[in-house]
Amino acid sequence: MSQDAALQSDPVAADLLVARRLLAAEAEALTVLASRLNGDFCRALDILTRSEGGRVIVTGMGKSGHVGRKIAATLASTGTPSMYVHPAEASHGDLGMVTRHDALLALSNSGETAELTDIVTYSRRYGIPLVAITSRTESSLAEAADLALILPDVGEACPMGLAPTTSTTMMLALGDALAVALLERKGFSSADFQIYHPGGKLGRQLMKVSDLMHQGEAVPLVAPASPMSEVLLVMTQKAFGCVGVVDETGALIGIITDGDLRRHMDAALVGRKAEEVMTKGPLSIRAGILAAEALRVMNGKKITSLFVLDEAKRPVGILHLHDCLRAGVA
Repeated sequence: MSQDAALQSDPVAADLLVARRLLAAEAEALTVLASRLNGDFCRALDILTRSEGGRVIVTGMGKSGHVGRKIAATLASTGTPSMYVHPAEASHGDLGMVTRHDALLALSNSGETAELTDIVTYSRRYGIPLVAITSRTESSLAEAADLALILPDVGEACPMGLAPTTSTTMMLALGDALAVALLERKGFSSADFQIYHPGGKLGRQLMKVSDLMHQGEAVPLVAPASPMSEVLLVMTQKAFGCVGVVDETGALIGIITDGDLRRHMDAALVGRKAEEVMTKGPLSIRAGILAAEALRVMNGKKITSLFVLDEAKRPVGILHLHDCLRAGVA
């Protein structure tokens, strides 16, 4: 049986063959794109960060416009102020969104998109830097731009070679490369990420202990000489299932948990001092670490609370397992 006949008799295999062939073609195109990056890429980064207070204005029509929206969103979420401006809307008043402090990133596979004419002309008239992403070096867009990033001519991945597939994949990947390179230049950190992504799963993953911990009067603390009758009262009032024992400097030297109470349970317990019952050298964390890391510690040690200490080992807060779970940290 020929391969064609075999595929006709197995539509699932035929569908998978098409998908794998397209993905392989696009992967190969990205490899070619990566190999051809040169100093123009670095010069594009210089242009896109030319001034403080400016933004990267991304524009493109059709499929390039859809890619442009994603690139603008990625830039904005990684520390490069950016917005997408539709080129047709720009011709009807939205050019007012583009200022002389901005830089323009224009996308067009052919480089001859008529709808880009007005926004490109506007950038030339007012000296707004223009970076183009296109497949044609001698196109109108490439010639008008201050710098053109040229996509390699590898052909579209669809059987007819017409539907934007490989070209849009390369365009999107190049936009991601620009965004991440700018992120690296700025020293963008996970803390910055949390600021720009406070909602959703990413925001929860980047929450710090300081965002969730209980502070001030809520922290259960006693002195070493405190009688256990007082310790039990504090444990009940604060409802963390533990108390921290601090010395005269305020440093944490021990902890009393429900387990400690069970181990010392006898008629004389109430008359003992906190330092006689406490477990010395309890686990603790710093306020600046991720809540997810604190949760891993609690799960690994099978405990429900951690005291949060400053540089002098003084408690500045307490974090409970339930705080992490309520916040969606996992």
